[in-house]
Amino acid sequence: MPSSLLLAESGAPPAGRILLALAVILAVASVLARLAKRARQPAVMGEIIGGILLGPSLLSLLPGHLDRALIPAGTVPYLQALAQLALVLFMFGVGYQFDAAHLRSPTAQRQVAAVSLSSVALPFALGAGLAVLIHPWLRQSELKTGGTLGPALFLGAAMSITALPVLARILNERGLEKHPLGSIALACAAVQDFLAWCMLAVVVVVVRASGPWPVARMALWSALLLAVLLLLVRPGLAWLLDPGRRWAGSAALIHGVLVVGMLLAAAATDAIGLHAVFGAFAFGAIVPRRRIDAAAPQVPERIEQTSLLLLPVFFTVAGLSVNLTGLGGRGLLMAGAVLVVACAGKFAGAAGAARLTRATGREAAALGVLMNARGLTELVILNVGLGLGVIDTRLFTAMVIMAVVTTLMTGPLLDRVHPLPPETKKPVEATSRRLDRLSQID
Repeated sequence: MPSSLLLAESGAPPAGRILLALAVILAVASVLARLAKRARQPAVMGEIIGGILLGPSLLSLLPGHLDRALIPAGTVPYLQALAQLALVLFMFGVGYQFDAAHLRSPTAQRQVAAVSLSSVALPFALGAGLAVLIHPWLRQSELKTGGTLGPALFLGAAMSITALPVLARILNERGLEKHPLGSIALACAAVQDFLAWCMLAVVVVVVRASGPWPVARMALWSALLLAVLLLLVRPGLAWLLDPGRRWAGSAALIHGVLVVGMLLAAAATDAIGLHAVFGAFAFGAIVPRRRIDAAAPQVPERIEQTSLLLLPVFFTVAGLSVNLTGLGGRGLLMAGAVLVVACAGKFAGAAGAARLTRATGREAAALGVLMNARGLTELVILNVGLGLGVIDTRLFTAMVIMAVVTTLMTGPLLDRVHPLPPETKKPVEATSRRLDRLSQID
């Protein structure tokens, strides 16, 4: 029986409508990604803006109900499922590319620690304080938690993020990936992302658990899962992929193992009560990357290319909750406050700590600008927060605006505070396949 008939019998929209919605999403994402690259912005920023434009912010204003015609309500649940898969694939890639080598340099450890902690602590404090102030303005009917603790912890964590992949792209385009400033910035972003995800995990536990015992139980299950990944899964994968095994070089085997392991880890964290992205990230971080890169480097590339294909679906699903026209006066004030707090917290935290560790004024300013880039990582966190019910759609919209603006302003501001030397002003080619893959993700 054709799939369209099966969908029709189950009350679902015909498969053709789902395929049409996907075609529209991917076409808009492709066009805007090209425009973004011409404007010297990461391609993902064009895809994010495309997802917002396909939501009620633009299409609902045009005649003919284009929003419902191009993306019918019946297709949204299927797009949401694809969006969740895109998140899992993306977070596996982030975990796979996570490299702590930057943190082993004794000459930069002090500065990395100071800048990382300061540019997490200050934005977290400012974000939590802002959440308490604007909590009366939130639509209480959209929140799933009582009191200000959940929103305060979440907004603090969301303000603390720095998008490591988009930062790598910006540094690569300017030939700064091997410059001391670039190395320190990448190391700081790696530490900040790790700390922010840990804080977000705490937020999820606090919000979803009712009482001390559920919190303790969720924490114990999380610790047990992490121990299993580190003590059993990682050695098991290392044994399975040992070059001496006759099957070790099989790309099909490695691909199957990575995909199945990623999905099982994501399902495990979801069952625990955490979001599925935590499991995907953790699995990507513990796999034996060197053996995989030596035996079948094309396998991680295939997984990342799949995430690149599906991420525009996630941006569109997120864009359905972004309604710029529905902000109103309070929403505009909220968006302005979020943007000011986000920029001030990141810049002051990073630049101030850099100056205290004897960086020059220009280097400190450049670090402050770089740490302010949010990108796709911010949207992933915001999607988790919206699902948890710790923010409403109006604050979600304000935070999305902040993520887009702070990322778009990073490149131009970096050119002003840290101009490229004459010898690096020519176009810079990607220095490694891994860095290029990493930059494409975000």
